[in-house]
Amino acid sequence: MSDKNTVFQQKLTLNLRGSLLDLSSPKVMGILNITPDSFYDGGRNNNALNALKQTEKMLTEGADLIDVGAYSSRPNAEHISAETEQARLKPVIKELVKEFPEAFFSIDTFRNTVAEAAINEGAHIINDISAGEMDPEMFNTVARLKCPYILMHMRGTPQNMQHQTDYDDIFSTVFKYFSDKISLLKSHGVYDLVLDPGFGFAKKPVHSYELLAKLDQFGILGLPVLAGVSRKSMIYSVLETDARGALNGTTVANTIALLKGAAILRVHDVKEAAEAVKIVGKLNAY
Repeated sequence: MSDKNTVFQQKLTLNLRGSLLDLSSPKVMGILNITPDSFYDGGRNNNALNALKQTEKMLTEGADLIDVGAYSSRPNAEHISAETEQARLKPVIKELVKEFPEAFFSIDTFRNTVAEAAINEGAHIINDISAGEMDPEMFNTVARLKCPYILMHMRGTPQNMQHQTDYDDIFSTVFKYFSDKISLLKSHGVYDLVLDPGFGFAKKPVHSYELLAKLDQFGILGLPVLAGVSRKSMIYSVLETDARGALNGTTVANTIALLKGAAILRVHDVKEAAEAVKIVGKLNAY
């Protein structure tokens, strides 16, 4: 959690339109799905009014960032067009930026056109589940926009990723993937990067737990790591419940992620995550 607990030199800031986000203490990213079919909260916030109310709630509870997504990436989700995604996203992000001018917004999309439109409306970060694999123009767009970029590991697409879960060594696979992507992005002049191991994306629970156990080892890459485990099947399958019953398990997993050096927690439940950050933060005094 603290740079005093690791031998690796970490990048500890992100430049968000001229404001530096300090990652020397972990930050909480609240999830705002404006989709009808996301796995946990689909349909709750897919209009501007509800999105505004949920954003206000998350900011009040301690969110440092809001991650806005208009394309459901749950397993076997319906594939929608870029036009549909943008039609969902653009009016909402416009209202969010207007209503909460001091807040920081990331855009959960793999499409460069959607990303650029959102950044032009005032968003700050691009959060790409495919790390450029699903849109070869994404890296060029990120370089031109000069915005932070979150790159996640995934195989395939949300529609077929659950059939691509065979690994000889999950950690080595993801580590090499990140290393290659970082080199490519830096060749484009992109340095404001965050790594997301992609818990549950083309991974069985055993793979996700190995990545969680070894999360601190990504520190050798020198970049902040985002942990997105909130209410996922890696948690509720172990607890023999469902996404609705996975809040306590999520808090446990988030706490482990913090102890393993996560710089950002991406969550549905901001209050509980912010409390975990505060409690784990007390360990830095000892």
